[in-house]
Amino acid sequence: MNRLPGRLRPWPWFRRLPVVVRLVLAVAVTMSLVLAGAAGLVYWRVQAALDRQLNDDLTTYQRSLDQAVRAGGQLPPGPSGSLRQVLDAQGRVLVSSDGLHDRSLLPPAELSAAAHGAAVRRDVGSLLPITSNTLRLQARRVTADGKTRVVIAAVRRGHRDEALRELLAQLALASGLTLIAASYVGYRTARAALRPVERYRGGAAGLSDGAQNLRLDVPADRDDEITRLGHTLNHMLDRLEASAERERRFVADASHELRTPLTLIRAELDVALHRPRSAGELTETLRSVDTEVQRLIELSNALLDLEELGTAQHVSRAPTDLADLVGAAAAPHLRTAEREGRALTVDAVRAIVDVDGRWLRPAIGNLLDNALRHGTGTVRLTAAVDKGGLRLCVTDEGSGFPPEFLPRAFDRFARAEASRTGEGSGLGLAFVQAVAAAHGGTAHAENTEHGACVVLALPC
Repeated sequence: MNRLPGRLRPWPWFRRLPVVVRLVLAVAVTMSLVLAGAAGLVYWRVQAALDRQLNDDLTTYQRSLDQAVRAGGQLPPGPSGSLRQVLDAQGRVLVSSDGLHDRSLLPPAELSAAAHGAAVRRDVGSLLPITSNTLRLQARRVTADGKTRVVIAAVRRGHRDEALRELLAQLALASGLTLIAASYVGYRTARAALRPVERYRGGAAGLSDGAQNLRLDVPADRDDEITRLGHTLNHMLDRLEASAERERRFVADASHELRTPLTLIRAELDVALHRPRSAGELTETLRSVDTEVQRLIELSNALLDLEELGTAQHVSRAPTDLADLVGAAAAPHLRTAEREGRALTVDAVRAIVDVDGRWLRPAIGNLLDNALRHGTGTVRLTAAVDKGGLRLCVTDEGSGFPPEFLPRAFDRFARAEASRTGEGSGLGLAFVQAVAAAHGGTAHAENTEHGACVVLALPC
């Protein structure tokens, strides 16, 4: 689903504000809506109660006036400040309270409606702004001596309006103070919640500035979202530090490995150029240089293969016959074993496995090459499928790996001290480990009673 253009997104200015400000604004707006709703409910309930009482008083007064008009007696006094007025059907004032004189309380339209039997009730004056002589009046038609009369009863709303205005002032004050307190608490809470994030950001900035052995200070007695973020960042920092250490070690080892053949090439060329040489001597020098160049090419290719295997996207699994794959990988080494007068046995079950033969074949070849180069006696290669997993095992009858070398046997350029002067770059087992990891499997080496054993386990 396509995202909306920036100009159509709601409130783009809001997204540019700091997180703390956005949180405080969100709390303030939410609290404003809640307080407005609560204040409205309280005001409506109080207003309804006051209006009910005022209407009850007005209705009671209206009834007493109606009875007095029908009986032709004297109009009774009403509540304090109340007014009364009796009109005929034409609107002439027949009886009126003091102060009203001949001024009718009803406009012509309401007078006509009341004369035709409708009940009329309305307010005179407003709550805000404050006005004097606010009234609530009620008019009804009454028949007295066969004549139509319109009886008007009115009570003053002063106490009711004053109570509502006081209520409004108190609600506004309470809501304002509550909003300020909620905003302050929201601000302090947001700052406190984001303080670890800012601390983590400062730590990450220190890492980008080249700080070493950086660890974020994460409380051990908490388990919330921010703390889990801190643990995740620490784990990431550990991985970055380990990666940087591997990179430094790799650069150092690669420099050492490349320096040796380059130095030999330079020495051979210096000797050849030092004085005139015969054709045979020059040929021998070129063969020596070719050997070292080939070593450099193999080293470069091995490094490129390791980098390509660094991501699982370069592994393409396909159904493969296990026996054919193992046989093809072992075939070139059978001749090597025969030349050295040693035995190489292959035991592979007939099964279809889901692997990338392009990478697994040279990995098996590296294991056999290591066993033939550094081991003695018979070399055995077994391949079996058990519980959905492929297990490849290469053993020899030599003295095995030095115990101190086993933990780093699969590191790049790692070689036992006894083999440092021999052939090899120390990338064979590292390549095997990379192939295993790319397939989601493992590789490990161990010493047995009869010699060395290297196991490659892959899910298939």
